[in-house]
Amino acid sequence: MNPSTSIGNYLIEKLLECGVRHAFGVPGDFVLGFDKLLEESAIEFINTCDEQGAGFAADAYARLRGLGVVCITYCVGGLKVTNTTAQAFAEKSPVVVISGAPGKNERIRNPLLHHKVREFDTQYKVFQELTIASTVLDNPNIAFQEIDRVIAAALKYKRPVYIELPRDMVFVTGNPNYQAVKQPEASHAEVLNEALNEAVTLINNARQPVILAGVEMNRFGLQEELLQLVEKTNMPIAQTLLGKSVISELHPNYIGLYQGAMGQEYTREYVESSDCLIMLGTFLSDINLGIFTADLNPKHSIYVTSEKTSIRWHNYEEIRLQDFVRGLLAADIRRRESIVTNPLKIPASFSPISGQPITIARLFGRLNSFIDKNTIAIADVGDALFAGLELFIHDKSRFVSPAYYASVGFAVPASIGAQFANPSLRPLVLVGDGAFQMTGIELSTVVRYGLNPIVIVLNNKGYATERPMRDGAFNDILNWRYSRITELLGAGLGFEVNTEDELEAALMQSQAYSEGFCILDVHLDPQDTSPALKRLSSALGERIGSQ
Repeated sequence: MNPSTSIGNYLIEKLLECGVRHAFGVPGDFVLGFDKLLEESAIEFINTCDEQGAGFAADAYARLRGLGVVCITYCVGGLKVTNTTAQAFAEKSPVVVISGAPGKNERIRNPLLHHKVREFDTQYKVFQELTIASTVLDNPNIAFQEIDRVIAAALKYKRPVYIELPRDMVFVTGNPNYQAVKQPEASHAEVLNEALNEAVTLINNARQPVILAGVEMNRFGLQEELLQLVEKTNMPIAQTLLGKSVISELHPNYIGLYQGAMGQEYTREYVESSDCLIMLGTFLSDINLGIFTADLNPKHSIYVTSEKTSIRWHNYEEIRLQDFVRGLLAADIRRRESIVTNPLKIPASFSPISGQPITIARLFGRLNSFIDKNTIAIADVGDALFAGLELFIHDKSRFVSPAYYASVGFAVPASIGAQFANPSLRPLVLVGDGAFQMTGIELSTVVRYGLNPIVIVLNNKGYATERPMRDGAFNDILNWRYSRITELLGAGLGFEVNTEDELEAALMQSQAYSEGFCILDVHLDPQDTSPALKRLSSALGERIGSQ
């Protein structure tokens, strides 16, 4: 290490070591010095329209690349990414939040600096509640060590972290003679061995074992091991909503998305009748479990996440998810000679009916034959997500959504992060009209950086998820002419879609146009929703009605 390395430059070097090549944010006076360092480095600073857009973009980038960065100014910027950071924490997305802050010396001279809220450490205290680790780089003697510690925590726990950088510390030389952070510890060998022995015995004695895979298989980079485990043992595999696309949905052993009573009946029956349910990296959240309609018997369960290992009634401590999955893969698990065949069939080719009004079912039926292995579907909350469950995802990590935290407005800015993370994929953005009105202006960022998502706006004139729960004028929104945002931005192609033949023409033109974004304003009956959303709204409505 260069003995004259500054704190700001060391932070950038550490991010580069971790594979970060883009940082998302909005500049402000307290972070301009660090922004300039970023601009001069190998990390490209992506200037979004709004801090929340930057936060969602960094989240999507982290999901695909392993670590994301959002860089903002003090309080007016930082407090605007609390929501996106909360989502990253809830859904285990390792985002590094870097915030500029007032300099150490000016805090003494000017106690009422602009952007300050209450005390100088107010923002720091807020982010302590939303991140797995946090630090203020105000001591050059330990700054490098703190950077290592916090970023290591993000990578170990797959959660967001917070780094506050006072603006008069950016160019201060740090202490190069610091104690390096130890790498993540391995599992306790004896405990791991005992847990694996119990798990293997349970699996080998089972009549109908099945794997239920969750999002942590993606977050911890275990998808290849998961695929090898499925193919070595020939066991069937289902996945959860948040874990959608941890494995290709065209794989012959794939039996569907498990959502309790809200999911497909075949998948539910097979999973719930299993005498050995192997849950790997699965969140047992309300939406993942079909609003708690799931019937999963602990007596027949192996449940392993990054935070907990339970086999039947036994709990094991000090076991890493990675070690357990790799241990299963190496274990002597007998191969099943015959299993069920993938019961899910891609719908037949779409034949548009001229003049026929488009419906949710027909729209997503057509999208199923439109997507391919080079498509990444990014679904916002609402029917964009729940109708999107019917899409057959061709490869791993090709479906991104906020299916647990469920923050509306995720999809458009997430497409920016996703395309920077993997430029070989073209985003198919599925977004409701309400969600688009929150963050759709980030298409300006799309144009600025030459990206080319295809944006499908489900225009049902309001909040279709809430209407069945409790309807009222509060669920209505002003109808925009979404397809004409191309005129505002001076780029892209826009389409009005009312009928099946208009949809077909718009998709064909969008597929052929790769120079920029395309937006389809798909007009739907406000009462037309997918069966999955109807089931969700009904279940949530019953809870609301009882309160």
